[in-house]
Amino acid sequence: MRAARSFLMPESAAPREGRYVKIAPDSKGRGILLVLLAAACWSTSGIFISLAVEESGISPVGLAFWRDFGTFLCLLLGLSVVRPALLRVKRRDVPWLAATGAVSIGLFHFLWNTTVLVNGVSISTVAQSTAPIFVTLMAWLLWKEPLTRQKLLAIALAAAGIGLISGVSNLRQLHVTTFGLGVALAAAVAYGSFSLFAKKLIGHYNPWTVLVYVFGFASLALLPFQLGARIPWPIPPGAMVSYASLVLLTTVSGFGLYTTGLRRLQASIASITANTEVPFAALLSYSILGERLDRWQVLGAILVVGGVSMVSIPQRQAKPSPESGP
Repeated sequence: MRAARSFLMPESAAPREGRYVKIAPDSKGRGILLVLLAAACWSTSGIFISLAVEESGISPVGLAFWRDFGTFLCLLLGLSVVRPALLRVKRRDVPWLAATGAVSIGLFHFLWNTTVLVNGVSISTVAQSTAPIFVTLMAWLLWKEPLTRQKLLAIALAAAGIGLISGVSNLRQLHVTTFGLGVALAAAVAYGSFSLFAKKLIGHYNPWTVLVYVFGFASLALLPFQLGARIPWPIPPGAMVSYASLVLLTTVSGFGLYTTGLRRLQASIASITANTEVPFAALLSYSILGERLDRWQVLGAILVVGGVSMVSIPQRQAKPSPESGP
């Protein structure tokens, strides 16, 4: 028990929970840049997942488990060597860490794989673009973040842009069942919940502390789906390279950058900015896979960038009238 207690801080050391705190413009700019870099890392997931599944034959859910478990091991080893003190958490925050891992990572990966299989990539991507709506409303209710017209317009622009990039401009191509729509929206909510849960936790902990526990609990949430499944070994060299890239570049780097950027941003703004993952992915497909971008997809990318630009520009403060006091 002595070793287990070393990772738990006394409750008296817990800081008070705060509400929305206004963020300085220079800090906000760095936060936006970090989230953009995170989105660029996340945009590589489609390529690495496709290559890993194609070369190894592993199931999508199996890959989700090994991705999360591999990320957990890398983070645990890294923190144990570099800064073991960061592994200490308060007992009262363990349920929050467990919920973040199980819902925002584990459940999301399961739902995302399901919605892609049921609905296809285009519809799933469009449904995921609704996540900032959920995040913005919940951050307004829970963390008292301002709900502005600027944010709502930015969400609308980004969602429209993602719809165009995903190639669903022709409504006759849409084939969605009630079950498929429910799974897609549930995946969007699970995806968006990471910004809400993580925003609360990083006020108390270093981002890497949050991530190591989150991916540990995500692995536990996905473990039941691996019972009786074949362990993917030996792994072909090509699949190993894709898997290592998925863990280190897409997941460790992506979530590390995003969670660090989230410390400097409102959860709603971080979630809207993360929508740039879609145009980044389209650009990678164009550059690496040779997929062509039509004029609607180019317009969609412009709309997404425009939406992110709206929340990146500081709003003007109303000047006090000469008659008003100091």
